[in-house]
Amino acid sequence: MPGTAHAFEPEALDLATFNRMAEFIYRYSGIKMPSNKITMLEGRLRRRLRATGMKSFRDYCDYLFGEGAEREHVYFIDAVTTNKTDFFREPRHFEVMQNDVIPNLVAQGYSNLRIWSSACSSGAEPYTIAMLLEEAVAARQVDNYTILATDLSTEILQQAQRAVYDAPFLAPVPPHLAAKYVMQPLDRHRIDRRISPKLRSRVGFGRLNLMDHAYAVGDPMHMIFCRNVLIYFDKPTQQAVLSRLCDCLLTGGYLFIGHSESIAGMNLPVRQVANTVFVKA
Repeated sequence: MPGTAHAFEPEALDLATFNRMAEFIYRYSGIKMPSNKITMLEGRLRRRLRATGMKSFRDYCDYLFGEGAEREHVYFIDAVTTNKTDFFREPRHFEVMQNDVIPNLVAQGYSNLRIWSSACSSGAEPYTIAMLLEEAVAARQVDNYTILATDLSTEILQQAQRAVYDAPFLAPVPPHLAAKYVMQPLDRHRIDRRISPKLRSRVGFGRLNLMDHAYAVGDPMHMIFCRNVLIYFDKPTQQAVLSRLCDCLLTGGYLFIGHSESIAGMNLPVRQVANTVFVKA
């Protein structure tokens, strides 16, 4: 219609600008961004162009590596990272944790367990772990536990800390655990649910980049989960990340990686005890 204001649409992301961004993404996060992802990256960055007032992707790229570098890098990485997660994702891992890992750690004399969810996304993984460890405490199998949950994305960490999820997203949680650890709203028409305060108090969240040369996570961990993030890295980066994770794992502790991931051909101080589950030797 005449006189109607149209939202500004920048020109398509050109290959040269994409390559500058892709190189930075790799150096910063270890994530490979092949050229067939150019349309995906363009779509994800439109919100950042609006937020920064940039008129083109080239202008935004100059801003990203120029005057906006200090404050924009975090928002940029938030925009481009993938945060796919589910409660009880790859459930066999949690069966192994309950039936084998926890009893083995207790047999080694550990009753206060430290667990690290190193790519926690919106929180489904650490809260799943917390539900099962809370059950182990109730059964007097272990005395205590703490969970550290980290991610590269500050935006997704804020979601994880809120611990509010739509009911369908919580469907994989077994009913007996949902009854204990998922709060029901007073308004029956609401579809959102929140994880119980007891579980939320067990999980500490923090931002951590797996590309850092060392991980400041405190005392060695009894279990480390790094699932479905290695698939975004090339082999040298996978080796480096896994080596640093093993440095944070105590001898006799357990490392979980995604079912589609492999450590074949890597020199790591672990042996396999179940599908994509390893113990540090």
